[in-house]
Amino acid sequence: MKDQRENIFKLPEQLPPAELFETLWHNDQISIKRIISTGQVTPAGEWYDQEQNEWLIVLQGSGELSYEDNSRIKLIKGDYLLIPAHQKHRVEYTSTEPPCIWLTVFF
Repeated sequence: MKDQRENIFKLPEQLPPAELFETLWHNDQISIKRIISTGQVTPAGEWYDQEQNEWLIVLQGSGELSYEDNSRIKLIKGDYLLIPAHQKHRVEYTSTEPPCIWLTVFF
C-alpha cells in the first residue's frame, strides 16, 4: 500500500502572499481545510457569512476574530471554537512568525 501520509505542520518552501487554503478531505456534507495565514486579515467592511457551521482550531501561531456585535476573541495554539452558520465574523489578526495554521471543519 502506498504511503499517503502528510504532515499538517509542513509548510511550502515559498508561502504565497495570500492565505493558503488547502482542502484535506471533503464529501457532500463535510469539508476539512488547512489554512495558512501570514498576517492576512479580512478587508475593512467585509464579513464572512457562511452557509455552514465552522469548527476551527489553531495549530500554530495565533489569530484574532471579531463578530458583528463588536466582540473579539484572541486564539492561540490549541484554542478551538465553533462559529455557527451565518454568524458574521472577520479575521482581525494573524501571526507571521510563526505563520498561523488553522484547521477548519465546515459542516
